[in-house]
Amino acid sequence: MTRLVRELGRTPVHLGPGGHVEALPAFTGTMDWYAAYARRTQADGPDGRLVALHCLDADWDSWEMHPCGDEVVVCLAGELTLIRESPEGSHVRETLRPGDYVIIPSGVWHTADIARLATALFITTGHGTQHRPRP
Repeated sequence: MTRLVRELGRTPVHLGPGGHVEALPAFTGTMDWYAAYARRTQADGPDGRLVALHCLDADWDSWEMHPCGDEVVVCLAGELTLIRESPEGSHVRETLRPGDYVIIPSGVWHTADIARLATALFITTGHGTQHRPRP
C-alpha cells in the first residue's frame, strides 16, 4: 500500500477545481519552483489554490501580489508582521501570533517582517502571482 503521509513544510499541496487535491514536488524555496508550479497548474486558473507551510526566520526580501484571488495567512507559531500596501502607497502593519490569521485581498501588494522564528500556513491562488524587490 502507498504511504499517504507527507510533511506540508516540504511538499505543498494544490487544491484544484472539483475537489481535486495534488501533492506537489518538494519545495525548494526558489522562484523556479513557483514558475514550475504555475506551469503545472495553469489549466486550473484562479480556481486552484496553493497550500503551503513555511518556517520563517528572516524578513521577506520581496513584495508579492495575487491578482486572481485572496490569500489566507495563518500564524501557527512565533510572530510575524504582515505589511500591506495601499493603492496610495502607505503601509498597514498587522502582527500575527499563534492562532491569528489575516485575509489579504486580491490585488494587494504585501510582504512580511519576522520578529522571531515563525511558522505560517498560506492558502492562496497562485495563478498570476507577481513579485517585486523590497528595498
